[in-house]
Amino acid sequence: MSRIAKGRTVTCEECYFGRNLLCALALDEACATFRPDTPEGLRPPRQMHFVFRQERRRQAAWAFPTAQEQAALHA
Repeated sequence: MSRIAKGRTVTCEECYFGRNLLCALALDEACATFRPDTPEGLRPPRQMHFVFRQERRRQAAWAFPTAQEQAALHA
């Protein structure tokens, strides 16, 4: 049988399509198109949220010496 995230078994009697006589399947268990019947009606399945990473520092931990610093080292 199909299960929802909480581990509870779902049935065709709880499905939006089954309750509104829109299901044409004669199965003993909920199918892959199961959608819970809510007072708001048919809602799309929940999607994962996209979380942006924080920008990393653009400054390098080290840098090559400038031309002036190199000249001072060799003078």
